[in-house]
Order: sequence, then C-alpha cells, then structure tokens
Amino acid sequence: MSNDSLNNFNNIYTTYYRKAFFYVKSYVHDDMAAEDIVTDALIKLWELMKLESVNPVGPLLFNILKKSSLDYLKHQRVKQTVHEAIAKTLNRELEIRTGSLESSNPNDVFSSEIQQIIEKTMNSLPETTRSIFILSRFDNKSQKEIAEMYKISVKGVDYHIMQSVKSLRITLKDYLP
Repeated sequence: MSNDSLNNFNNIYTTYYRKAFFYVKSYVHDDMAAEDIVTDALIKLWELMKLESVNPVGPLLFNILKKSSLDYLKHQRVKQTVHEAIAKTLNRELEIRTGSLESSNPNDVFSSEIQQIIEKTMNSLPETTRSIFILSRFDNKSQKEIAEMYKISVKGVDYHIMQSVKSLRITLKDYLP
C-alpha cells in the first residue's frame, strides 16, 4: 500500500467518518451497527478508489451507506418478524398448557391410585377395626349404634375408628395437604 493511498484513505476517513456515523445512526438507532456499517462502507469506497478514480467521494460514500443501512434495517425487520412469530407460538403453547392445567382435576389423576391405597390399607386392618370404620364412615352409623352391634363401649368404637384413621393418614400422607 502506497503512502499516497494511505493518506488519501486517512483524509476520507477524517473528513467523512463522523458525518457518515451520525447519518447511519439516525436510521439504525444502534451505535455498534452504525460503526460497523460506516467502517465497511469506507473500506468498500477505498477498494473502489484503488480500481478507478472516484470524484466526488461524498455522493458515492453516502450511496454505499444508504444501501448498507437499508440492508441492515431489512435484516432487522426479518429478525423482528421471526421473534414475533416465535413469541406468538410460545404464547399459544403457554395458553394451551395453562388451559390444560386449569381444566385438569388432580382427583381424576390420583383417584384410582388413592382408591387402591385405601383398599390395601383397609384390608391390612384387623377385621373388627375395619368393620367398625366402614360402618362409621361409609354406612353412616353412629358410634352408639356400632357399640351396641359389637357389644363394646363407645370409647372402644372410638379407638377402632382412630386406629383406622391413623393407618389411612400414614399410607395417604403423600396425598394429603
């Protein structure tokens, strides 16, 4: 590279860089992008000047800047459109998941599992304890009625019910609040 060529480039850089930067920045609104566009445009201009005589320099430089700025803005528009499409898709997916979760009933999910645990727990209880609990909770018999049926005290009925509840609490601990 000759000294004349380098001096010529330095003169163009010094003369046009600041004005070119503010011109590009006024459209792209991004300092880093504006710097890149201006630097690339100055290099393109310099490459052209090595091949042919360019006079005046300003109009050609600003044409290069205009084209490069337009390319940048078009690229930004495409990126924004893609981002919006992705956001729309993610939002739609989020709405579907939210709707699905809102309409789901945890009781439906765990009801058969809980039913199996209850049956297993009830089958593991002594016969009298199980029968008393079933009469109390499922057949709606009073403690007094159950006591008369089994010829035991009301406290005895209460004891058997408490034993059943205690066993159920232990086996259902993961399902209880």
